[in-house]
Amino acid sequence: MTSNTFGQRVLNFNKSLSPDWSLPDHVELLYPYHEEATWQCMNAFYEKYYQDNNQRIGIFGINPGRFGAGVTGVPFTDPKRLISECGIDNPFPKKPELSSEYIYMLVNGYGGPDTFYQHFYITSLCPLGFTKDGKNYNYYDDKKLEKAVEPHIIHNINAHIELGVSRKVGFILGIGKNMKYFERLNKEQGFFDKVIPLPHPRWVMQYRRKRLEEFLTLSLDKLKSAIT
Repeated sequence: MTSNTFGQRVLNFNKSLSPDWSLPDHVELLYPYHEEATWQCMNAFYEKYYQDNNQRIGIFGINPGRFGAGVTGVPFTDPKRLISECGIDNPFPKKPELSSEYIYMLVNGYGGPDTFYQHFYITSLCPLGFTKDGKNYNYYDDKKLEKAVEPHIIHNINAHIELGVSRKVGFILGIGKNMKYFERLNKEQGFFDKVIPLPHPRWVMQYRRKRLEEFLTLSLDKLKSAIT
């Protein structure tokens, strides 16, 4: 991959992340980047969809989870969707993940991965994830954790703006705690001119599945309005 592409800058940023974060004792850091197979997936994905120098609109989740980016290194992309939707083979068990299922409904509703990733870049506010008692844990689930990782979140967002994420608008996945936190931080730091919330994939799939089409249409309309 050319050294100055959007995708290579993403990979370089991920390489700069280290697993030495200071966290509350009951929280464990989710760090997938020591796995060679994860790097192979990431290299293939970012070379396929981001081998250019074009600016992208950022879509920010919460933090990586165990069965999506915590395995493949690609946000909201589980091993099953990485091969079925992106055509990228991988050695991981093809265990589906609800948020990934929703995201690829959204991606395909927009026109498919080639079209979607030409305009958008999905990441998370916090670049690394967390577990507690072996289960996914969000940065905002614990005030001590939130305080400990806020410098990493600020660095993460600034770094992504530098690598080519547009300042005009930032989409946030989550209409509750993630949005409230991001609005406060954006007001303090001035990352984006406008912040637009989208329903979080897991919330829709787990608690509002009967309204799936409604939320997909709402999200697609908001995404398309940012491009026009």
